[in-house]
Amino acid sequence: MANSLRSLPSSSSLVPSSAHSRPEKLKLLTSSRSVSFPSQLPHNLSLSGGVEISNIVRIVRACSAEMQVDISLSPRVNAVKPSKTVAITDQATALAQAGVPVIRLAAGEPDFDTPAVIAEAGINAIREGYTRYTPNAENCLFIYVLFLVVIEENGLSYAPDQILVSNGAKQCILQALLAVCAPGDEVIIPAPFWVSYPEMARIADATPDLFIPKKLLEEIAKIVAKHPRLLVLSDEIYEHIIYSPATHASFASLPGMQERTLTVNGFSKAFAMTGWRLGYIAGPKHFVAACNKLQSQITSGASSVSQKAGVAALGLGYAGGEAVSTMVKAFRERRDFLVKSFGELDGVKISEPQGAFYLFIDFSSYYGSEVKGFGKIENSESLCRYLLDQGQVALVPGEAFGDDSCIRISYAASLTTLQGAVLRIKKALDALRPAVPV
Repeated sequence: MANSLRSLPSSSSLVPSSAHSRPEKLKLLTSSRSVSFPSQLPHNLSLSGGVEISNIVRIVRACSAEMQVDISLSPRVNAVKPSKTVAITDQATALAQAGVPVIRLAAGEPDFDTPAVIAEAGINAIREGYTRYTPNAENCLFIYVLFLVVIEENGLSYAPDQILVSNGAKQCILQALLAVCAPGDEVIIPAPFWVSYPEMARIADATPDLFIPKKLLEEIAKIVAKHPRLLVLSDEIYEHIIYSPATHASFASLPGMQERTLTVNGFSKAFAMTGWRLGYIAGPKHFVAACNKLQSQITSGASSVSQKAGVAALGLGYAGGEAVSTMVKAFRERRDFLVKSFGELDGVKISEPQGAFYLFIDFSSYYGSEVKGFGKIENSESLCRYLLDQGQVALVPGEAFGDDSCIRISYAASLTTLQGAVLRIKKALDALRPAVPV
């Protein structure tokens, strides 16, 4: 490289005269522009006009010491609230790692291992070299099997280009909102809801409109039918974790709703495959194609290994076969124990869930209580903090789900663990007295 640099206007960058060699560079910011030069410079190198590089370096270093790095974030990100389930789970995990015997009932993750036949399919996929990129859409084998299962279990018929497989149902939901929402649109979310729904709507520049539903699905379908701009995004991730006599009804199966519904589902909950990250969306071709376009620029196709495991999961039989029914039976036993146990507490309102593995219990009668050394129990968040502090049980405040009167308890844990949690919670609540008559 020559022993001089070209003299450029002050608003431009100073760059090496050779575009072909790319030595390691030092880059120092001055105002909105940068000065770039090789890290190895002769000590007497100078610019035109006799100004030595060493003098410029000293000046820039002095300026840099006074400058602060701009750490501002996108307004879109600033508008998003952190997930309280993730925050509480992380806090509980940190306490456990520090030696505190915390019982963690915050995360919505089955405590069962992935069924062996599914795990073996994933292992075999690796051994057989099925470890490369997958098509972003229309992965023939997986979507064909998925197509047959959807028809059999929900009576819905989709073409291959009406199904998109993604890295978990969460990705499907976000891509759907990004595909159909415009700034100013409203996303109507019935409460209680999953904590991520409102934040995903905000990421898509839409406004979440939260309400507690009083109508049946059929009534909602009648309203949708009257308004061409209304679409339904139906998250059916707990489709197979249902307690009889309750049954699952896919919203798209209602009269006239298939062309107005984007159905999201996945493998995390029913098949205990949370770490495999595999989900799908099914709906009208126009909308699924838009989701496909987004995914092609974000993650591309879902994991090849996970898709092979997914085929095995779909082959277990109707509603997941015996493997899933065994897990559902255990969830039901745990539900029954918790409903009975918490039903014995004064001032507690509880309804028996017909699916999934959560209780959403109204503890609002304890709000207003004063606790020595802790303070006042004002809402679901402070009650959860109190139970974590005094009872060493991690739960999620209902405020995160749209109802501050409640607390969510996940019973995706062994019956022994749940029995220990109940004892701790009851002991912690003994120090409180219902402050509001029920």
